[in-house]
Order: sequence, then structure tokens, then C-alpha cells
Amino acid sequence: MTSRSGWAVFETAIGACGLAWGPKGLLGVLLPEGEAGRTRTRLMRQFPELAEAGPPDEISEGIRRIAGLLGGARDDLRDLALDLSLVGRFDADVYEEARAIPLGETITYGTLAARIGDPAQARAVGQALGRNPWPIVVPCHRITAAEGKTGGFSAPGGAATKLRILEIEGALDADRLPLFAHPPAP
Repeated sequence: MTSRSGWAVFETAIGACGLAWGPKGLLGVLLPEGEAGRTRTRLMRQFPELAEAGPPDEISEGIRRIAGLLGGARDDLRDLALDLSLVGRFDADVYEEARAIPLGETITYGTLAARIGDPAQARAVGQALGRNPWPIVVPCHRITAAEGKTGGFSAPGGAATKLRILEIEGALDADRLPLFAHPPAP
């Protein structure tokens, strides 16, 4: 049975992710933190008014596409509906502009600030991205610090998770991967 609102845990190439939805679209996406039980617990805490449920077709399709992207599929997820009533206008503007960053590319916090009309707001952009309820769907991992630095990532695993997702999307060359991600020498 499907529900107009609820949450679900689903497996991906990087672990068990979670997703919550309501009548207006996605309410949140959670990246993995260890085993599926931890993701389930985080969903119950973050969305206490919702219950685990069978997702409707459009949410099932979103789950399939998110799992595909994390497995290396070329999908920008821009058309997945988000319930933007949960965030303020500034954050919504940041998220909308972040969703326009093409798969496999990155920009800096300052560039994103300039794109929303105020280059001096790079720090505020970073803070908005740190509050992003929809990581992956709103690709906050594609925004980096100045001078080629990775910048922060508020999801479990921090910058290592950010780098792993950028690697999956093809946005990193081998010279920017962390030491543990380099293939063994021949």
C-alpha cells in the first residue's frame, strides 16, 4: 500500500539512504550512516509525524533514480519535486541555483553567491547548504571552497562522503582524490 506521506529506507552503492515525502514533494533525504537501522532511526527522529510507508509511484521512481545516481548513472534529479515550504526564501534560492549545476561539475560558494545576486554572501550560501534537507537531490556536494579546497559537508562522513559522491559523478580527477581513493599502482 502506498501513502501520500511517509518515509522509506533504500539501499544504494554507498549504503542505506532514507527519504521522506509529503503531498507537495520530498521533505528530506538522508545519506547513509552505517547500517540501515541507523538511517531508519534518524528518519523517525527527524520526521516523528510520519511513518515508514510504501512510497507512491513518483516517490518510488525518485528512489530508483537517487540509487542510480549513487551507482554512477548520469541523472541530475532536477525534476524531483521538493516541498520548499519547509525552507526560507534565501535557502530556496540557493537550492534552486545549486540544482542548476550540471552533473560532473563543481562551483565555489562565492560563485553560487554571485549567481543568486550577492557575491558577498558566500558564507551565508555555505550555511544554507549546511542546512540542505535534500542532499544529492539538491547537489550541495558540487559546491566547493575557494582555491580548489573541498569545503564542508554536513552529511555523515563529512568531506570524505562529499569527495566520494563527486568521484561517482566524475567531477574529480585522480589528483584531487584522497589518498585512500587512489587505485593501487600497477
